[in-house]
Amino acid sequence: MKMKYLWLYIVAIVASLGGLLSGYDTGVISGALLFINETWDLSDSLQGFLVSSVLIGAVIGAATNGILADIFGRKKIIMATAVIFMTGSILCALAPNVVVLIISRIFVGFAVGIVNFVVPLYLSEISPKALRGTLVSLYQWAITAGILFSYVINSAFANAVYSWRWMLFAGVVPSLILLVGMSLMQDTPRWLVSKNRNEEAKKVFQKIEPSIDADKEIEDIKQTISKSSEKSEKFVFKKWMVMPFVVGIGIMFAQICTGINTIIYYAPTIFKSAGFDSNITAIYATAGIGIINFLMTIVAIYFTDKLGRKPLLYLGLTGVMLSLFALGTSFAFADVLGSYQKWVAVGSLVTYIIFFAMSLGPVGWIIVSEVFPLKIRGISMSICTVSNFAFNFFVVASFPILLHRIGGAWTFWIFGFVSILCIIFVYFCVPETKGISLEKIEENWINNVNPRNF
Repeated sequence: MKMKYLWLYIVAIVASLGGLLSGYDTGVISGALLFINETWDLSDSLQGFLVSSVLIGAVIGAATNGILADIFGRKKIIMATAVIFMTGSILCALAPNVVVLIISRIFVGFAVGIVNFVVPLYLSEISPKALRGTLVSLYQWAITAGILFSYVINSAFANAVYSWRWMLFAGVVPSLILLVGMSLMQDTPRWLVSKNRNEEAKKVFQKIEPSIDADKEIEDIKQTISKSSEKSEKFVFKKWMVMPFVVGIGIMFAQICTGINTIIYYAPTIFKSAGFDSNITAIYATAGIGIINFLMTIVAIYFTDKLGRKPLLYLGLTGVMLSLFALGTSFAFADVLGSYQKWVAVGSLVTYIIFFAMSLGPVGWIIVSEVFPLKIRGISMSICTVSNFAFNFFVVASFPILLHRIGGAWTFWIFGFVSILCIIFVYFCVPETKGISLEKIEENWINNVNPRNF
C-alpha cells in the first residue's frame, strides 16, 4: 500500500463495511434456516419466501434511495443504512413467529438494497482512476467477509439455545462499527462539486490523493456536469443513454442469474441433498465455502486494475459454467457416484466460488459504478441495484421449488446455460473501463463509441 494513499484506503475500508453487513445478512440465513425449520415446520414455498423476503425490502430500498443519495450525499445515506441494519437485526432475533420474522427480514432488506448501490457509488467517486477497480473491489471483498463472518457465527451458535436468534442478532456489531466509522469520513468530491461545494471538494481531493491537481479535477467535473445539463431536458430519451443501462442491468443479470445466491443462501441445504447427514456437518462445509469466497476475491482486487475487467469476466464465467455443469452432473449420476456424490458436489461448489469470487462478484459492481454519467449516477445505480435484487428474488424464491420439482441436475444445468449467454453478452456489450476516467467513459457514451472500442 502506497503511503500517499493511506487515508484513501482507510476511507475505502470503512465504507466497505457496508458490504460486510450486506454479506452477513445474505449468508446468515443459510445456517439459521436449518434451525428455524426445527422451530416452525416450513413448507418449501415458505422457506423460499422467508429466505427471499430480504430481497423484497432490498428492491424497495434500492428503488427509493437513488434520488436521496443525489440530494443528501453518499455519506449520510450509508450512515442511515447502519441504523436500519442494527434495528432490523434486533427485530429478527426477537421475532415471535415466522410472519414477524419475514417482516423483519424485509426491513433488513431495505438497508441491503440501499447499501448495495451507495457504497460502490461512494467508492467509485472517491477513487483515482488508477485505483478505482481495486477500491470498488474492496466492497465485494467486504461482502465475502460478511458471508464468511455469518458462517463463522452460524458455526459458533449451532449448538446454542436459541441458536438462530443469536445468529441473526450478531449483525448489530458491524452495524455499530459502520455508523461510527462513517461519521468520521467525508462525502465524495464529485458529489460535493455537483452541489457547488468546491472548496470542500478540493480539501477531500488533497486528502485522499495529495499529489493531485485538485483545481483541474474540479474543473473537469464541472465541465462534465455542464455537458450533461445542456442535454438535461431530453436526457432520458437520448440514444447514447441506452447502452449504459444495457450494460448495467445486463451485468447484474449475469452476476445473479448464474446462480450465486442459490449457493450462498442454500449451501447447507445443497450439501444435505448431496449426502451430508447432519445440520452441523453441512454448516461446517459451508464455512469452508465462505473462506474460499473471501480469499479468492483478493485475486480480483489485485488483478482488476492490471488485467482489466473483461479478461476476468471471461475467465470467471467460463469457470462458473463448467462448475455448474459438473454440479448438475453429480446429481444426475447420484446413484452411480453413491457416497462420492457429496465430494463431487463440494468440489464443484468450491470451483464455482473460486471463479465467481475472482470475476463476476467484484467486477459486476465495478462496472455498474463506472458506466453512468455523473448527473444521474445515483438514480442509475439505484435502478441497476433494483434489477439485481429483482433477479435475485426470482432465483432465490424459485430455487427450493426447482430443486424438488425438476431435481438438482436440471436446476444447475439451467444456470450453466445462462452462463454461456452471459459470456456472449460480455463480448459484445460490456466496455473495458480499466484506466479510463469516469469523465472519459461518459464522453465515450455521448460520442456513441462502440463498447468494444472503449
